[in-house]
Amino acid sequence: MDTFPSAHPAPTRTGLPTGNRRRVATAAALASAVEWYDYFVFGIAAALVLGDLYFPSGSSTAGVLAAFATFAVGFLARPIGGVVAGQLGDRRGRKPMLVLALTLMGIATTGIGLLPTYDTIGVAAPVLLVLLRVVQGVAVGAQWGGAMLLATEYAPEGKRGLYGSVVQLGVPIGVVSANTVFLLAGAFTSDSAFAAWGWRLPFLVGLFVLGLAWYIHRHVEETPEFRKAEQELAEKEKAEKELAEQEKTEQDKAGRNSPLRTILRGHLGTVFLAGGSFAVNTATFYILITGVLDYTTRDLGMKKDAVLTVSLCVSLTQLVLIPAAAALSDRVGRIRIYALGAAGIALWAVPMFLLIDTGSLLWLAVGTFVAGCFLSIMYGPQAALFAELFTPEMRYTGASLGYQIAAVLGGGLAPFVMVLLLEATGTSMAVSGYIIALAVIALVSIKVLAGRVRSR
Repeated sequence: MDTFPSAHPAPTRTGLPTGNRRRVATAAALASAVEWYDYFVFGIAAALVLGDLYFPSGSSTAGVLAAFATFAVGFLARPIGGVVAGQLGDRRGRKPMLVLALTLMGIATTGIGLLPTYDTIGVAAPVLLVLLRVVQGVAVGAQWGGAMLLATEYAPEGKRGLYGSVVQLGVPIGVVSANTVFLLAGAFTSDSAFAAWGWRLPFLVGLFVLGLAWYIHRHVEETPEFRKAEQELAEKEKAEKELAEQEKTEQDKAGRNSPLRTILRGHLGTVFLAGGSFAVNTATFYILITGVLDYTTRDLGMKKDAVLTVSLCVSLTQLVLIPAAAALSDRVGRIRIYALGAAGIALWAVPMFLLIDTGSLLWLAVGTFVAGCFLSIMYGPQAALFAELFTPEMRYTGASLGYQIAAVLGGGLAPFVMVLLLEATGTSMAVSGYIIALAVIALVSIKVLAGRVRSR
């Protein structure tokens, strides 16, 4: 049965060594995992300690809002990383941009772990925190496209969804790792020691990212699809030169060879539809791992370690669900699986918060587990789906822009919006309504996107 319809099927890759494929897939998965780990530790810290340490005020709500606003700044920076890395990645290769993204993330995360607080250096502390968060955002915006394309462009025929899911697994692995390190830091320190220095330990793990960047630089080859596209482009330019097409101006040539300009001129609608289809997933995800952590500990009086443990366990189940959904999409079609996940999120938004509001750890686990299942159903095929929307010479740029637009519209603002809605309405049903509205946008975007691609 056909997979998600694409006007640009992948070239045959059956001749690639299996060991090489596995090494590249493993490197892409590890790159995604450590990058997301570094990104998520900020979200957990924002919900637990950063408000008091870097944005002191008389109101705990104001401090949390300031910390979540800083969290959102990283998302606003992600499209910058996606555009810059996309341009260079479509011209210079996927691997160099992935190595650069990992290096930036390692430096920024370690810097946050070493950053003095407001009490030590005053207003410079929050300013530097925001700047380092911007660097994190640029890094993760650049990373996803590179890791995703390393995996999918090395995939054997009929398994692009499954191979793409190894990069998607970086998200639950990052969540599990971040929660585990925070739990360990809390277990081996007192509350006062954790607030003073224990929270820094998860950030200092960012040093290991630099080692992974070095490994990928030394041992991972460029993808075959990029090499093929690069060769075809060189041959085309040579043929055009031989035909003496001197009438074309340098500006026309730059426009033809610029992936970003190609996207803006002919594929911007596809980019926005892709972003609209995925915003509900990223918004719900960050509501669960940061917004709910703040809500349950500050408003419902639940224990921090217990809530972190629930989040960790739910993320472990996603390690199975994400590749299962991706493999199923290889057989029955990406659009069907993707739309099923979006519909499930819409239907579960109200029951989920009714369960969370009980203040019971068991019902919190049930509510977030079911939501995690629907998120996994969407997230599994998403990498392959976005890759298939664009040709290789503009794929890094197009797929990255679609993903990062969703991150800005959904994930970056979601915890901040959640706190505002709770303060303004006094009920979590307002947050459910926010999720449902994004799910409706997603389903409409998916329908339009599918019709556009089929019409090709």
